[in-house]
Amino acid sequence: MLSGRDACKAELVKCAEEDSTIICIEADLGGRDHPFLRRFPERFYNLGIAEMAALDICTGFAEAGFKPFFTTFAPFVALRCAESLKLSMGYMGKAITVIGSYGGVCGGWFGTTHHCLEDVGVVRLFPGIKIACPYGEAETRQVLREAAQATQPFYIRLGRNDRYPDLIQSSEFASLAMEQGYERRYQVTLVSIGEKATQLCVAAKQQLGEVNHLHLCYVDNLSLAKVIEQMTQLPGLFIVAEEHRRTGSIAAELALSLPHRSIHSFTPSDDWPKFAGSQDDILTYLGFSLNTFVSFIKNIIYKKEHL
Repeated sequence: MLSGRDACKAELVKCAEEDSTIICIEADLGGRDHPFLRRFPERFYNLGIAEMAALDICTGFAEAGFKPFFTTFAPFVALRCAESLKLSMGYMGKAITVIGSYGGVCGGWFGTTHHCLEDVGVVRLFPGIKIACPYGEAETRQVLREAAQATQPFYIRLGRNDRYPDLIQSSEFASLAMEQGYERRYQVTLVSIGEKATQLCVAAKQQLGEVNHLHLCYVDNLSLAKVIEQMTQLPGLFIVAEEHRRTGSIAAELALSLPHRSIHSFTPSDDWPKFAGSQDDILTYLGFSLNTFVSFIKNIIYKKEHL
């Protein structure tokens, strides 16, 4: 079982073996033993801490017929490079794949400068960019391969080095990633976006029992529109968990798109961490832990049953 980052690297090498136009660009994250560098040194570029320049270079490569895959810290590409994302990927539609590692607060000890609870909300502002928040090795590999075969820009949000088991999906749904154990009689559906939130939903479902769990991988506007149409057929209320700010969250988009459904948002608080620590340390400080999530769910269920 590989982490999302390692799964991306491994799958990118496989795709590059099949497609000579794929190149790999890193911004000081590749390391000396990057598998792509070992296999295709002539197609690997480590451009250092120069994210804005790197994305502009990706634009030139794409214009010349190459398929650049650019990996760096999520905050530096989604926030610092927002204008280039808008123009090169959104407006011009260049087939660039940006892999935003260290999404959320998994940068932990690096501090607030390396945290990013805003990236998905920012990138979703620019139409035309496909946005994925995969969970587990298999889904991450699938997303990477889809990006390699596509002719449109992609933003792939990953964490750091944590490994997550693949989600065991219900066979009842062909195009929804519903966790195994779906029951129509359950009146609460947990909706997860991203690695840590999906882990929380899996654990909460195991602990509480009578809830369903729907995992969303693609969260750009076009992808969400397709999912929302199918979500209208699901019973009860939705509780959306995401390691992201509530402003610009997927929960907010779902609430706008499903005005007659009850949708609740579970996100980290808007506080700024006052200390460094592990991802779990910081998320606990921000109120985004399994205990607070289970209490949040129980409180919603209690109000539903007694009001």
